[in-house]
Amino acid sequence: MSRDAADEVPPASAARARRILAVGAHPDDVEFGCGGILIKEVARGHEVTILNLSCGEASSSGDPETRRREAEAAARIMGARLEFLDLEGDARIEYRPPNAVAIARLIRRLRPHILLAPSPEENQHPDHAKAGRLVRDAARLARFGGLQDLAPAQAHAIEALYFYEITGTGLGSAPTGLPWIVVDVSEVLPTWRRAMECHASQMATRDYVELQLARARALGLGIGVEHAMAVRANDPIRVDGLTDLRGSGRRF
Repeated sequence: MSRDAADEVPPASAARARRILAVGAHPDDVEFGCGGILIKEVARGHEVTILNLSCGEASSSGDPETRRREAEAAARIMGARLEFLDLEGDARIEYRPPNAVAIARLIRRLRPHILLAPSPEENQHPDHAKAGRLVRDAARLARFGGLQDLAPAQAHAIEALYFYEITGTGLGSAPTGLPWIVVDVSEVLPTWRRAMECHASQMATRDYVELQLARARALGLGIGVEHAMAVRANDPIRVDGLTDLRGSGRRF
């Protein structure tokens, strides 16, 4: 895919490098839902950590040890660190304060600037929606200096929270009314494919890799590129001026 020199983005300097924490309810959620975006950020010099809240214990295919090995292989390909946090296992994640506190404790330890989580909307795997809501709560709790449950770790405030879809088919309407942010992932497509293919146990009944690539292709066509992935912000996006935005890529 040809690009103008003005489109090239230099790697981030050490001073400007951001720490990104991407949370998934299960191994493969992050890879399928926002893997291309994260691979692109690693290439730009940013630090990415993937946090899985289970080992896929309820999966119809692949035991927890297999799922863990697959996640480790995918993280290596992506250039990301990998963490697991036990919240009682796959299909048993509950939306309750102790779980939000556990995630907040990890946020304080890793101190990310940017946080990604599954969409908190219902009508999907219940773990996905609960994970999204837990992460949103945890981001708030992590910055409350007087919360004794998190002492003595120093309070930490993230800069931005974004939600990604795992099973969606396109750009649905964000309940918050906030716009989608669509990222061109064309240049990292081979690496993203390899990372998704690490989760071979999950391809027994459906080719999830091709489903995600087809969705990325459709999103890409909408903004004038080959492949794209989307996230939506939890809050309005602040910019210094309209010229900071690249536009939609649509031909008017």
